[in-house]
Amino acid sequence: MSDGTGEDNGLMVAALAVAVLPMLDSGASDPVPAPDDVKAGWIALLVFVGLAGAVVFLGFSLVKQLRKARAARDAGVYGDPPVDGSDGAGADERSDHPAQP
Repeated sequence: MSDGTGEDNGLMVAALAVAVLPMLDSGASDPVPAPDDVKAGWIALLVFVGLAGAVVFLGFSLVKQLRKARAARDAGVYGDPPVDGSDGAGADERSDHPAQP
């Protein structure tokens, strides 16, 4: 542990060197390619469309599972009292938490 006297600055100097040394490089070792050299290809488009399709699929699957869970809750599967449809109160109108006295 350091007591603030500056004796244990080895790690701080190393971190500073790692942060500053890349800025001192003039960029000659990694030239920027011309705009004609870099293109997003058909594979990138297919990956993007595939990921978007996966998100849509997962969204529909989530909605389906939530509907099944709500139906199971309304049926009393999870230990809740089953919802009786004769009194006109739906699942959205019933309270999930008992009234506080």
